[in-house]
Amino acid sequence: MRSFLLFIVLASSALAASYEPTWSTIPPKRVIQHSDPNGAALMKAVEALQPGDKLELAAGNYSVERMWDIGVSGTAEAPIWIVAAERAQVVITRPDDKQNVLNIGQGGPVKFLCLRGIEFTGGSHGLRLGRCSDVWIDQCHIHHTGQVCLSANSADTQRLFLTRNHIHHGDGHAEGMYLGANNGDHIMSESVIALNHIHDCRGDQGDGIEVKQGSWGNLIAENHVHDTQYPCITVYGTAGKPVNIIERNLCYNSGDNVMQVQGEAIVRNNVLINGAGAGFASTDHQGKTLNLQVIHNTILNAAHAFRGGSWNGREGMILANNILYSRDANALHYANGNAGVLSSGNVVFGDGPKDGCVKGRGFEDFPGVTLDGSKHDATPAADAKLDHADAKYLLPTDFHGKARTKNVSGAIAP
Repeated sequence: MRSFLLFIVLASSALAASYEPTWSTIPPKRVIQHSDPNGAALMKAVEALQPGDKLELAAGNYSVERMWDIGVSGTAEAPIWIVAAERAQVVITRPDDKQNVLNIGQGGPVKFLCLRGIEFTGGSHGLRLGRCSDVWIDQCHIHHTGQVCLSANSADTQRLFLTRNHIHHGDGHAEGMYLGANNGDHIMSESVIALNHIHDCRGDQGDGIEVKQGSWGNLIAENHVHDTQYPCITVYGTAGKPVNIIERNLCYNSGDNVMQVQGEAIVRNNVLINGAGAGFASTDHQGKTLNLQVIHNTILNAAHAFRGGSWNGREGMILANNILYSRDANALHYANGNAGVLSSGNVVFGDGPKDGCVKGRGFEDFPGVTLDGSKHDATPAADAKLDHADAKYLLPTDFHGKARTKNVSGAIAP
């Protein structure tokens, strides 16, 4: 338990930290302009890159007809950049779904590489990361793929930076991001998934962001995820490694639970609206639920707001300072009991156990929200009586990064 609490203290500084890698501001040594629209020519230009090179792609539709695996690496002092030229629409695609549009690091390790501002569409997976560390995918548009839009599930990965991407309309399993592999076969660690807009993930499964069992030390922050078949965000456990941080995400409209977290995580300052299952759910899956803190979230749903199926008698379970509103079901639902759960400072509306909770007025407390997700501004009404947060678990900033000056429950400080 001590290591878990220590990581909470260290991770709290992430609110002020950049979501970009430490090498993000290093200028290139050489800038190369590429305008040949032939896919084979593009592959050749990428294969020739050296540490410190920046390849700027002119506007165009680049179709690659064979399997493409980027294998070039930069260094911490001289990264490699592959970017769209300023104001250029650069589309990389392929004529069928027999291969992924682009692989990185399938044939060998790739490090210190950034792809920015590029559109990927078609193929099987849009973008698949293999043996990658210190790889940054930024401001890319990945959509209408034959399978997962972006995956990192075929090798261990470290220090990925997946930021400011627009991802939607995958097919097959149809996850927006599939990170790590089942049962910890491949693990993503110490990575940042932030500021992405992910939506319309349907297909056979369709999680927005899925982080698999054993992946650890990751920050999943400020993503806007909506209209998914499976949960908008699904995170498994870390198998005893440092916890994952899941904070300040806006998630709504799921055909399942809006957010599902097995354990070994800190879940804070999220806004979760409209799930067919529950607003937030947690249960054993490929590992046991334990060491899970759910603090200062606003969860609004017609069905269950919070469901803790495996919280009974587990170590390190904290539910504090949340708003848990259910229109038709339970504010809190513990199917197997809640012995040992530290519950404090929650404001609830709906059925369920009331220890550590104060009853709220109802959905008029959130006039900017509709339960179909079409309105999702969870700022409390001026007259909402939500000042019941436990000072012991009060977070210094809210969903918007605004300082908390009052002991008000929920993600957004009034």
